[in-house]
Amino acid sequence: MKERYFETIMLIERLHYLSGDVVKAEIDRRRIFDISNVQCFILYNIGKDEMVVGEIANRGYYLGSNVSYNLKKLVKYGYIIQEKDIHDKRASKVRLSEKGLELYETLDKIFTHQAESLHREGLGEQNMADTLKSLRKLETFWTLVTNYGLPEKH
Repeated sequence: MKERYFETIMLIERLHYLSGDVVKAEIDRRRIFDISNVQCFILYNIGKDEMVVGEIANRGYYLGSNVSYNLKKLVKYGYIIQEKDIHDKRASKVRLSEKGLELYETLDKIFTHQAESLHREGLGEQNMADTLKSLRKLETFWTLVTNYGLPEKH
């Protein structure tokens, strides 16, 4: 069990980086060079919503420590519109610009095509559901261990 557990941890790490490489390769093929893979994930997660900047991290849309840097780049290159919140002047809201919405649609087509390809390769809906169920259990376990430590052995 320990070996499979550790192998799973290492695979999650590799898949995280590889997923970014896949997105970067896809946008590079489309000659879009002013946005990083991380910024693509942020943009895609915002989608057609408007949200306070703090929600990006709270919802798990960005896991790094420099969300403000990536948002500044997304604003600078015209993918996101950032405005002060009218109710709370300390906060700002973000939403996709027209350019951002176009890239969102492109990314959505990429993810749809990849999902369809996975299905054709034999990795169907049930496989993905089972994988997600296991990964969510692992996430819950790690969250509990982080917050409360491991339970005592009996």
